[in-house]
Amino acid sequence: MTRRDDGSDATDSEGTTGTNTSDPVIRNAEAVNYEAVDAADGLRKGLLIGSEHGAPGFALRRFTLDPGATVPKHTNEIGHEQYVLAGEYVVGIGEEEHTLEAGDSLLIPAGTVHWYRNDSERQGAFLCAVPNGDDEIELLKSTPSE
Repeated sequence: MTRRDDGSDATDSEGTTGTNTSDPVIRNAEAVNYEAVDAADGLRKGLLIGSEHGAPGFALRRFTLDPGATVPKHTNEIGHEQYVLAGEYVVGIGEEEHTLEAGDSLLIPAGTVHWYRNDSERQGAFLCAVPNGDDEIELLKSTPSE
């Protein structure tokens, strides 16, 4: 039975909530809570599907990056894959800068220095897939413009 998560305590005909990893899960956009990310003004994160929804291996997150926002240089303990949904922004990976727009995708390996900057007048949005579990993020002292 498919679990539909619309913010209510929906259950299937057997009274379960779809937490078995073999159960499909559907979450409506309205059920996703977006939170500001402490490390960067103008960056918000919403968890679309994760371990708390029954996803066995990966978490799928959606980020938005406001015009003028920057995310400082940092590393992650785990690698992550991203797909740009909307807007245009710059991502720094190592020593290189790349301008990304809707339809572009990227892989940021674990431990790689990276950062973001939205120089455009439109909000950027991207999906980010990461393995479930803890991820240690280390902020570096320099900013994206340095």
